[in-house]
Amino acid sequence: MPTYDLGLEDVSLSFATKDIFSHVTQGVFEGDRIGIVGRNGDGKSTLLRLLAGLQTPDSGRVTRRGGLTLGLLDQRDSIDDQATVRQAALGEREDYEWAADSNSREIVQTLLAGMNLDAQVGSLSGGQRRRVDLARLLLRDWDILALDEPTNHLDIVTIHWLAEHLKNRWSQGSGAFLIVTHDRWFLDEVCSSMWEVHDGSIDPFEGGYSAYMLQRVERDRQAQVAENKRQNLARKELAWLTRGARARATKQKFHVKAATELIADVPPMRDTLELKRMATARLGKQVVDLKDVTKTYSSEGSGSSESTETEPSEGTLASPEPVRTVINDVTWLIGPGDRFGIVGANGAGKSTLLGLIDGSIEPTSGRVKIGKTVKFAVLTQRLDELEELGQYKIREVLSRYKSTYMVEGKEVTPAQLMERLGFAAAQLMTPIADLSGGQKRRMQLLLILLDEPNVLIMDEPGNDLDTDMLAVMEDLLDSWPGTLIVVSHDRYLLERVTDEQFALMGGKVRHLPGGVDDYLNMVDSGQAQAVAAADTDAQRSASSITSADSSKPETKGERQTQHELSKKSRSIERKLAKLNSQVEDLQAQMAAHDPADYEGLGQLNEQLKAVRSEIEPLEEEWLSIGEQLED
Repeated sequence: MPTYDLGLEDVSLSFATKDIFSHVTQGVFEGDRIGIVGRNGDGKSTLLRLLAGLQTPDSGRVTRRGGLTLGLLDQRDSIDDQATVRQAALGEREDYEWAADSNSREIVQTLLAGMNLDAQVGSLSGGQRRRVDLARLLLRDWDILALDEPTNHLDIVTIHWLAEHLKNRWSQGSGAFLIVTHDRWFLDEVCSSMWEVHDGSIDPFEGGYSAYMLQRVERDRQAQVAENKRQNLARKELAWLTRGARARATKQKFHVKAATELIADVPPMRDTLELKRMATARLGKQVVDLKDVTKTYSSEGSGSSESTETEPSEGTLASPEPVRTVINDVTWLIGPGDRFGIVGANGAGKSTLLGLIDGSIEPTSGRVKIGKTVKFAVLTQRLDELEELGQYKIREVLSRYKSTYMVEGKEVTPAQLMERLGFAAAQLMTPIADLSGGQKRRMQLLLILLDEPNVLIMDEPGNDLDTDMLAVMEDLLDSWPGTLIVVSHDRYLLERVTDEQFALMGGKVRHLPGGVDDYLNMVDSGQAQAVAAADTDAQRSASSITSADSSKPETKGERQTQHELSKKSRSIERKLAKLNSQVEDLQAQMAAHDPADYEGLGQLNEQLKAVRSEIEPLEEEWLSIGEQLED
């Protein structure tokens, strides 16, 4: 048996009637970077607690090298509410100590940004507490780091920073870490091996998440081959028994196929052309048009949907109330079948933007035009809509809907859709209130789809879902014929279910032709800060015009120039949208074309190249105009 730095030896553990682990032997070596996946409730968090010594197995033992230190980021922190942020994260270290070290300084500036180091932990939000606990771990040296959902409450930029930090810090092969997360991009980026926890066992795989999926498909294929062989043998045995003669059998030879062969018969994820056609039939040509939309909040009571104005009392000088601009002069056209993803920092205004789109928030200026046939559905981060259904059983709730629905050209019942989302038929008699957080999340999505909306808005849809359920949800959305708007910090999910991505930065909606990488590059180059600073300057100017020596106003000529540039930028955006639609149509035609017709495929390919050659200069011009507008 190998000697682990930290390991489980013949460990078994049960909770009530559920076996979590059954005679498991597995361990962690120096230099391991392990990602842990599995269904919710199968024991991923319990595994980390066993390794950390916080959970005792029913049988077997947990072995640990002498002197080994392990730091655990649990799903529930144990930080003292009365402690300050400084005490919880930095311990006894003086400011000059951590500030003098570039590594410590970077952790504090990234994870504790915007927090008062002398504030009590009890006064923080859940997301802020999570950051403090993560900073506490990263600011210390551990032999093994165990992180349970470290990307929760982090935005895309911070998730990217954490991935780089972990890779750089453990780049020399020293130490080890284990990570439980549903963020598949993160698993691929930082992990060199995977553990799949299922059915009381732990199956190891080499490589990150992508390699794990390839090996898992191969494993399942081999299992199917073995099952087919077993069934064939059973049929032959039955034939021998009935005919009274022995059947000759030959051993089937099996050759391992390459990854491309494994997925050769898998159709494209989405038939974009057909989905757009169906969406147009359901929605018409207009969905939601945002035209010159601005949304501001007063700095006092910024949570209200409208800015408030008060009349000055007689004899006093009117002083305008400071205003915070969340959405700034945005023109954005959302059409039938569009699948748009939105990224942005926490607090950038993504929820406000979604509220403007669905009409629940009124703009301060500009106009939001919603098509007459639009039927919205919003999957929120909260589960409030399920609270009033808590006492009802699942069967009772499903009985309120239609008896059959069309999904991928087939009629299915609500119960069948429920099973597709990971519920067992036996759960039909389960009260909604008794469902777990992940099950409620899936039930929330199911009920929304049963309402048959044609515009679906999803705010962090991946919350509480494991990687398998995320894949099921993504597969279901692939065939959903409508307009889809998704806000998420999970870049894998965002790029998987949407066709185009946009960033909300400094109150502006900016197209990301290269996906989330474009957004990260913009942040790295300081464009996000520049936009935010420009926006802050504009707000400061608007709130200080009572001063005679306030900043110099724009001339009429400058305003005209800005207006012309904005107009030209919007025109280019419309052209790019049209050209990108042509690219999708041509790609769909090529996918459906007879592969033997080389001449026809060649003509389509030439058309595709011609359209793409038009896109590149337009994108460069659009970026150039954007820089001029920022200046």
